[in-house]
Amino acid sequence: MEKGQADFLIGQIKRANPIRFEIKKLETEAGMLPKFHQWTNGKQVLAAYEVIRPETDSGYYLLFIDWHRNDNYYLVIYAHDKSTTCAEIRQIQELEEGPHLVWSYKPFKRDGKNGQRKAYFKQMFGSTTIHIKLPSSPAEVEDFLRKLFKLCQNRIKADKITEVFDFEN
Repeated sequence: MEKGQADFLIGQIKRANPIRFEIKKLETEAGMLPKFHQWTNGKQVLAAYEVIRPETDSGYYLLFIDWHRNDNYYLVIYAHDKSTTCAEIRQIQELEEGPHLVWSYKPFKRDGKNGQRKAYFKQMFGSTTIHIKLPSSPAEVEDFLRKLFKLCQNRIKADKITEVFDFEN
C-alpha cells in the first residue's frame, strides 16, 4: 500500500476507542522498531500496535512497515509471541463499498500438504482470498480488527489442519 493509505489507516486506529479490543502503540526509534523481531530490523515502520482482545485472551501485533525496503508499505500481523507473521498485507483494492485490504492464503510449508491446507481454507471460509473493508471512520475500527483477528485465526487453523487429520489413511 502507498504511504498515504497506511497513514490514513493508522489515523483511524489512533482515533478509535474499540470496546472489545485494547490497543497499545509501540514506541519506535528513528522510524524503526528495535528489538522486536529480526525480520523487522532496519526497516522503516510508520506505526506499530499491540492489539489484545481480552474476552478471547488473544492478541497480535500490527506493524505498518516498509517490508521490502521499496517504499511499499505492508500491514504485517505478528503472532502475539512474535514467533512469526500471520499475515503480510500490502494490496488494497477499490470495491463498491470502498477500499479493502486483499489477502490470499498461500501456504508454503515444505511437507507436500499445502494443497490440502488450501482446500480446507477454501471449504471453511469460502475462498482463499479475503477482502477486509478499510475503516472509513474510527467507529469502524472495531469491526476491522475483528476481521483481522478472524483472518489470522483461520490461517493458523488451516496451517495446522494436517496435524488434526491424517490425509494419508
